[in-house]
Amino acid sequence: MHHALGRDSQNKDMGNEHFSALLVLLLLWLHSCRRLAECLWISVFSSGVIHIVQYCFGLGYYIAVGSTVLCQVPTNVRNGKKLSVQICWYHVIGVMMYIWASLHQHRCLAILANLRKSRTGKVVSVSHSVPFGDWFESVSCPHYFAELLIYISMAITLGIHNVTWWCVVMYVLFNQALAAVLCHEFYQKNFSSYPKHRKAFIPLVF
Repeated sequence: MHHALGRDSQNKDMGNEHFSALLVLLLLWLHSCRRLAECLWISVFSSGVIHIVQYCFGLGYYIAVGSTVLCQVPTNVRNGKKLSVQICWYHVIGVMMYIWASLHQHRCLAILANLRKSRTGKVVSVSHSVPFGDWFESVSCPHYFAELLIYISMAITLGIHNVTWWCVVMYVLFNQALAAVLCHEFYQKNFSSYPKHRKAFIPLVF
């Protein structure tokens, strides 16, 4: 499939694409591992469950995302030719943005989890409460906003010009925006004193 969807590099400037792809795959792997660790040891979930179709879609999504990155590497590079490692400015900016967004996402998820825990770390409730702190002061769902920034950081790491990955970013944008709006409406409906200045998804914008 990768051979069919791939393409040969005709541009000398594309010889470094294999390093960009490897870097993005590493970032995706780290992101998945962090989210797994947070789900296992930090987050506190209610008794609600997702549909099996949603679960299967989620698994398929990450397989497709990894394949999407691999398909961006020229065929002759995947065959072991024109291999070179050269760190570019967009690698540095992309990784720094990834770390920044990941740290904020982790903090926000920890804030949500602590709403259901006592000071000793014991789970005392699975009900919803209004979160405060970090990016929650500006938006209702900063962890969704951070997810978008993480994918944008990967687009930068791939060299900014990669149209295919920007399509992935657009999917994440609409997916996370929809979830944020639903969550924002839930807060407004169930908490009369909910801060009116908070946006749903993007600070000061949406």
